[in-house]
Amino acid sequence: MAKITAIEPQKRDPNRVNIHLDGEYAFSLARIVSAWLKIGQELSEDKMASLQTEDMHERAYQQALLFLSYRARSESEIRQNLRKHKFSEETIEQTLERLRENRLADDHQFARTWVENRSTFRPRSRRALQMELRQKGLSNEAAQSALANLDEEALAYEAGLKKARRLEVLEWNEFRKKLSEFLARRGFPYSVIAPVVSRIWNETHTEQHSFDHEEFV
Repeated sequence: MAKITAIEPQKRDPNRVNIHLDGEYAFSLARIVSAWLKIGQELSEDKMASLQTEDMHERAYQQALLFLSYRARSESEIRQNLRKHKFSEETIEQTLERLRENRLADDHQFARTWVENRSTFRPRSRRALQMELRQKGLSNEAAQSALANLDEEALAYEAGLKKARRLEVLEWNEFRKKLSEFLARRGFPYSVIAPVVSRIWNETHTEQHSFDHEEFV
């Protein structure tokens, strides 16, 4: 058994304290982990090990919260970040479970939010979005659920309409070429691009010859 002789706040990090046992520094703990400790209390080897394990879990959780403070993350991204900070696999899984319990890690919700944000600010095709979600480490189930009700033609139209404002001075053939290439880079298939480009041309060039997508070739 070892007796706690001092509990001192760290100067660099006020959320952590240094624990001294029998007059010597032993280890540091998060304040929340050390909350029930007091000077004069005796600690067994098992209790010390338990405190340090709990502290590691708390540090991992705080690191995950910091990582999540910038934007929502998939579980795969959180896992990779914690591995980068050298936490054990057992600690990482415990942290993810705690995040799930607090509704801070939810791959299905993450996928839905990602698709909604992309569709609002940078519309792209179902295939392109599915590839992005796969790169985020999401399961096929989470990705397919988020993409289930996606209207590719509406997304292509929104994306194309913004781009078309910079192409209005072009003649039909050049307009069609430029806008089609732009939408293709966003991952939209020809079957979606053709009618959308014709629709946008007809809506933005009402005084000029209108085109049907069958005239695309």
